[in-house]
Amino acid sequence: MGLMLFPGVDDVTSPDISWSYTGFSMFRKWLAQAEGFTLTEMDGFGGEREWCSVSTTLAPLLNHPDDDGPDLAPAQCAAMLPRLEAILDQAQPDDSASVLQRRIEDVRQLITVLRFCVDKDVELVFG
Repeated sequence: MGLMLFPGVDDVTSPDISWSYTGFSMFRKWLAQAEGFTLTEMDGFGGEREWCSVSTTLAPLLNHPDDDGPDLAPAQCAAMLPRLEAILDQAQPDDSASVLQRRIEDVRQLITVLRFCVDKDVELVFG
């Protein structure tokens, strides 16, 4: 069992991305670290730090229930794209960093899904 993020359209050929729940947790921890904070210190993730204390356009993704809660609007998807692209540009994979390579590929796939949502003006669904 796992988690899939996909555009809210009835098109089985649309792009999607999926993780195990553990994989999604590790991905979000990595993104939070790239944003300069520790996810486990945040409210809802074991800590007490309020989300209003961090400034990131990735908050809708980072502070979202795994497979419940509201879908993300196309505007939220559009707002996340520049930061994800910047993270992708900053990442420097090497042959020995298979975990980093996986995170980079996750970011690439997520960007593809978010762009589709923006281009088609549809929500990003967590399911």
